[in-house]
Formats: sequence, C-alpha cells, structure tokens
Amino acid sequence: MADLADADFDHPLDPPEGWARDHVHEYVRSGGEKGHHWKPGVDTLLLTTVGRKSAKTRRTPLIYGKTDGSYAVVASKGGSDVAPLWYTNLLADPRARIQVGPKVMDARGRVAEGAERARLWDQMATIWPDYNKYQTKTDRQIPVVVLEPVTSG
Repeated sequence: MADLADADFDHPLDPPEGWARDHVHEYVRSGGEKGHHWKPGVDTLLLTTVGRKSAKTRRTPLIYGKTDGSYAVVASKGGSDVAPLWYTNLLADPRARIQVGPKVMDARGRVAEGAERARLWDQMATIWPDYNKYQTKTDRQIPVVVLEPVTSG
C-alpha cells in the first residue's frame, strides 16, 4: 500500500451541494471553530478518505465520539440499505485524514466488532439517538468505525 503522503489530502473533493458542503466549508474556513460543535452535545469531525475507484480524496462531515485516543463514527447513511461511500472507501483503503476542531491528523480506519462495537454503538446512540431509528430502517448491521490517529516516526 502506498504511504499516506501519496494521497492528495491537501485538495480533497467536498460534497457537491447542500448542508454537508456548507458545513465542511464553514468548518475549514474557520479552522474548526465553527461546525465542530454542531449541536449541543453533538460534535463533528471532517473525514477525508481515498476513493476506491477514483483514487481522489473526498471529505465528509461526521458526528463522532471519543474512544481511547481515537474517534468513533457511524456508517449509517440515514438507515439506507447501502453503506456510505466513505465507509466503502475505508474498507478498500484505511488511510484517512481527519480534522477535529482545529487539529488535523492522519488516521487509519477500522471496523469495530463484537463487544467493542456494542459499546461504541451505545455511546454513539447516546450522542445521536437517531442512529437507533436508522438501524430499524435496514437489515444491514450499521457499522461503527474507529479512526485511529497515525503518529509519525
């Protein structure tokens, strides 16, 4: 696998329109001051993944929870039967970049399993209760992904 530096994380493609694009632009323009605290008790990060087909980097705003120095996110897509593209991109290539408030870091994504998934699901559903509603809309088990910061050296 290529090094993280081989991906063009400095020029990601943002959502083309709508609230997600506006959220990303506000988050980036403000250096994470605006958009990080999205709603009371609900914080968001920006996840940049490498496209599994295009090899282009794409940035997505996601609600997150903290877990042991890493960040948990939910691949819900509102309860769709199809997983979000950022998730399938991470399955194909776990390299990522995240912005959490003002802090930007390289990360690797992995899918939580078993007891870890159950614990993180409960944590994330406490932050955003609609995740439980989303799960009732689909037969797929909605994945929880752990984004682990990558340290240099």
